[in-house]
Amino acid sequence: MRQTTIENEVHCSGIGLHSGKEVSMSLHPAEADTGIIFRRLDVPDNRSEIPALFDQVIDTRLCTTLANNSGTSVATVEHLMAALAGCQIDNVVVTINGSEVPIMDGSAGPFVSLIECAGIVELDSPRNIIQILHEVSVNEGNGKASISPTDHQRSGLNIDLNIDFENAAIGYQTLFISLSSWSFKQDICHARTFGFLKDVEALRQAGLAQGGSLDNAIVISENGILNKGGLRYDDEFVRHKALDCIGDLYLAGNQIAGCFSGDRTGHSIHNKLLRCLFADREAWRLVPMDELAEIPAQHWNVESQRAIA
Repeated sequence: MRQTTIENEVHCSGIGLHSGKEVSMSLHPAEADTGIIFRRLDVPDNRSEIPALFDQVIDTRLCTTLANNSGTSVATVEHLMAALAGCQIDNVVVTINGSEVPIMDGSAGPFVSLIECAGIVELDSPRNIIQILHEVSVNEGNGKASISPTDHQRSGLNIDLNIDFENAAIGYQTLFISLSSWSFKQDICHARTFGFLKDVEALRQAGLAQGGSLDNAIVISENGILNKGGLRYDDEFVRHKALDCIGDLYLAGNQIAGCFSGDRTGHSIHNKLLRCLFADREAWRLVPMDELAEIPAQHWNVESQRAIA
């Protein structure tokens, strides 16, 4: 299997969830082995590029923020990164005229549509994948996460995730997914970010959620969901957490062949897991994707359960 990029340049614009500022963003085709690169158009060229890699993460409060050695940053990259992972895009340059990726509708769906409009082309270089060789696990507060080898050789990522919130609108939710482009587009990419009405004022006083609204997030009060259209899935909350996980893990720099297990995880623990993984050179290897067996499309699956705590 060969690396990919987009066929044509595409553009979008929107508001930053936390900055509240209007921003324009474009995706550009890139050569093989470029990876995912953010390029800020509002700073000098010599400090504008930010590689989309786990060791460039500088902040994980409510989103994932990257920065280069010059201090140039770009925030809320996880939904776009999830779309690129879900569409299996290996190489792209993202130009942006501000410090935050636009939130769009709070999901990865608009970015998937953007990529599909651009088209996808194969490049004349093999795609490598990170194969997990032994389990690595981390804990943080009440959360824990691990990544381990698959039970059989395959070139994809399994995600086994659960969340648990006191608010009855969310409660306890679990999700298992064998990730593929089909399953991502069908079951994950349209799940929106969410937050609690009681937290809005404190967040805004802290300089966060300045652009948040019912148009780009699910807002939950003590009495339930405030969005007039309700939820897109009964378990939209855990599906969005899986979306965040997919985006954060793609900061590994390649797709991962392994099993991710998460209990009450978030951006911080995802990044901590990647740092621990790559610190253990015996835990992974980079191999051509063709060396790993593919699972036929009919075996891809999504299973979820929902219970109100």
